[in-house]
Amino acid sequence: MKASILSNALTIDVEDYFQVSAFAPYITRAEWNTRECRIERNVNQILDMLACHDTKATFFTLGWIAERYPEMVRRIVREGHELASHGYGHERACEQTEAAFFADIQLAKIVLEDVSGCAVLGYRAPSFSIGENNSWAFDGLLRAGYRYSSSVYPIQHDHYGMPESPRFSYEVRPGLTEIPITTLRLLGRNLPSSGGGYFRLLPYALSRWMLRRVNRQDGESGVFYFHPWEIDMAQPRIDGISGKTRFRHYVNIARMPGRLNQLLSDFKWGRMDHIFLNQEARHAASA
Repeated sequence: MKASILSNALTIDVEDYFQVSAFAPYITRAEWNTRECRIERNVNQILDMLACHDTKATFFTLGWIAERYPEMVRRIVREGHELASHGYGHERACEQTEAAFFADIQLAKIVLEDVSGCAVLGYRAPSFSIGENNSWAFDGLLRAGYRYSSSVYPIQHDHYGMPESPRFSYEVRPGLTEIPITTLRLLGRNLPSSGGGYFRLLPYALSRWMLRRVNRQDGESGVFYFHPWEIDMAQPRIDGISGKTRFRHYVNIARMPGRLNQLLSDFKWGRMDHIFLNQEARHAASA
């Protein structure tokens, strides 16, 4: 039985294991073309899983990936999923100039639309790297033609986070909606309850309870995310990384496919654009 009648947004950040921001000190961009790519295998496995559950999702995809795996991108669209942008080269927005950021998001949109033949409306910043100090990024997204962003994580974290920002979708600029990563408000703090490494680390029952509470108590759709490399036990191990990075990246990867299958069974899921942009249109019509 589904835990809620609300649809939650299932999102996948389409990047390969060697493109993870935490590995940037160990793997240069010049090495990317020399690394074993496993993205196509993993995304195809995810697509098969979603088909088994009759579930649609949003795939935030790197332009760099789309150029190299166009048939994979076309399969995503052909099977009814939303194609969205994760930027071109997985550059953190907070580490770019305004001009460089705009060039990256514009190029990604052009590449994704050319490969897929469909409009790309959504964007997610690598490592949720839009915050108080680079809110100009929203202006760039609007200028590049995006309709929504899912780039803010309203938690306290050592690499990202904007804990004082709204927990649920809001118009961050006229014509641009920010759809934050889902958190649970408990004891005066926002707790992560939307996937990623926390989903692998925490007991599944706790993750399920948090998302169910957001649906029932807040009456809001959640946003869940994960990466294709998180289901891949056979991915090459990266040498020389810190213990903290190693733990965060590899913890409970073997359990991830089973947990995802359970999650798909326990909740109702859909695409970001269908859930949030349609919701926006309904609110406008009733105003």
